[in-house]
Order: sequence, then C-alpha cells, then structure tokens
Amino acid sequence: MSWIENRFEEGLVVTSLDWVLNWSRLNSLWPLTFGLACCAIEMMATGMSRFDLDRFGMGAFRPTPRQADLMIVAGTVTYKMASRVRRLYNQMADPKYVIAMGACTVGGGPYFKHGYHVVKGIDLVVPVDVYVPGCPPRPESLLEGLMRLQDKIRGRTIARRPGPADIA
Repeated sequence: MSWIENRFEEGLVVTSLDWVLNWSRLNSLWPLTFGLACCAIEMMATGMSRFDLDRFGMGAFRPTPRQADLMIVAGTVTYKMASRVRRLYNQMADPKYVIAMGACTVGGGPYFKHGYHVVKGIDLVVPVDVYVPGCPPRPESLLEGLMRLQDKIRGRTIARRPGPADIA
C-alpha cells in the first residue's frame, strides 16, 4: 500500500497545468481555410470522410484568422501574396502554428528557378512549425504533419525560461 493511496476523495484528478493546457490545445486545433494552389485540393481531401480530420479535433476549418490557431499554407506563394499571408498570420490569436504543405510552399518548387515572382520558402514570411514535403503531398502526409505538430505542442511548457538577464 502506497503512502498516497486513500488520501484523496474518489473522482479527484491531480495533474499539471502544462499537461491540461497542452492536451486542450493539441485536441482542438482549428485550421484556417487558406489554399493557394493544387496542394489545397489535397488539404480539402484530408478533411473529407476518408481521412477524417475530426478524429484529431481539427475538422472545423475556420473562415477567419481570428477564430483559427493553425495556418496550413498549401501552394505556391508569390511575393504579391506574401504580404497577405503575413497579415493573416498576425491576425491569428496566440498560440498560433503554421504548417508548410507542398514543395512550392517549402522551397519555391519548380517555379522558383524560372520565375521572379515566387517566394523561395514560406519560412521567409512567417515562422513555420512543421514542413510537409511533396508535390502535391498526399493527405496521409498532411495527417503525419498534423501528428508531428501535436507532438510539438505536447512538449510545450508555460514556465518562463531564464534569459541572459536572469543568470547574473
């Protein structure tokens, strides 16, 4: 018999605040409806019944950045569109996450070599949490990227990390 047994009333759950916050965040991600090119078709297919994003708590694609906390950038980003992507990112509430989906989003794709108008990677515009490669990536790849994002969220903490001013 351990020392903690019978010390709490039945039904009482003891856990850390980090675990509760991370669990609620990773099981209720709301992606922004934002597709730029052919990768957006695969993103839409991921939301359909065959692949079922609802089982991860991410099925509610939001039409406005104020309601979303996950931006899936899917497709070719041009310099003209980059300012709009940045504006949408800035309008999202914290904590916010970004997934770069597709070869064009990750590194400019085949258009970067011959086109002056394509951004070499979305990470030059917004900070990216997870990269999903492919041209276009299959829905299974996007699901894998979403699971990697959940792993990243699971490891977050709300504790303040000591900075250079705190060491002295």
